[in-house]
Amino acid sequence: MGAGRRVGRVDPSPAVDAHAPSADEHRRGVLAGVAAYGIWGLFPLYFHHLDPASPLEVLCHRILWSLLVVAAILGRERDLAWWRTLRTSRPMLLRSAAAAALIGTNWLVYIWAVDNGNVLEAALGYFVNPLVTVMLGVVLLGERLRRIQWCAVALGGAAVVVLTAAYGRVPWVALTLALTFAGYGFLKKQIPLTAPQSLAAETALLTPLALVLLTVLEVNGNAVFGQQGVGHTALLAAAGPVTAIPLILFASSARRIPLTLLGLLQYLTPTGQFLLAVFVFHEQLSAARWVGFVLVWIALMVLSVDLVRRAPRFAGPTTRFPTIRGRQSALSAQK
Repeated sequence: MGAGRRVGRVDPSPAVDAHAPSADEHRRGVLAGVAAYGIWGLFPLYFHHLDPASPLEVLCHRILWSLLVVAAILGRERDLAWWRTLRTSRPMLLRSAAAAALIGTNWLVYIWAVDNGNVLEAALGYFVNPLVTVMLGVVLLGERLRRIQWCAVALGGAAVVVLTAAYGRVPWVALTLALTFAGYGFLKKQIPLTAPQSLAAETALLTPLALVLLTVLEVNGNAVFGQQGVGHTALLAAAGPVTAIPLILFASSARRIPLTLLGLLQYLTPTGQFLLAVFVFHEQLSAARWVGFVLVWIALMVLSVDLVRRAPRFAGPTTRFPTIRGRQSALSAQK
């Protein structure tokens, strides 16, 4: 024991990872993730109360007020990395512009869906999103899917066919939301910016278009900002913090908990939206639509089980079992 321990002996107890989060940090990460996805799940309530503002006007205000909020946050921290990235790197500028176009389209379609009583279809879009992300990996990155992943994708495809028959049309709202958000996530992985920095860059790129559109709406008498009372005006202005706060919470969560857990938490958002659509907005859910949603849920369960099974295993928030390479390193260090 102690000084008498033989050189080269490896301690069989779990090795402590200095970079692993503490139990308290892990708990904070979970709470931040639940809060972020929970807020996103309640978004239909917020956008529903912005009527009679048109979806286009709501989108413009969301862009402008979000830029003001994140610019203030980053400015206080003197964080101008996002601005330098846009100025000095043309590839990053182009990727950020593409990401901005995708998230702008996503926001507009989502706002339109809530405004037109299609919250169920919007929720479906975010349920389908993980399946679309998997297929993007196949199409764009040449990834090979395992048999269980193909099973999940096939179930998702069957669900789209069933829902197309149920709706009497292709569920374009759901597919647009899923495709734009999956594409947005794909591009974000290639942009070395934090969530607040990315939001600042994307809203800055969208701001000129938002200003032009707001001017056109004002000239044509279709803008309602400032004309529906203080409460409505405040709600439109609140689009900034409503957009920025969950993103900041998400970024905080992503730093503290495993991506596997974060991936499972994401289902809180469409689940919340689904419940609001059924029990608050009383949208009709026919038997055929139930079948479509159940197929999607089964597909997500299959995908989630595969994700959990293949996730790196560790003893807890503060300790991890050493890999073979880790044991060899420990042995070399003790020699």
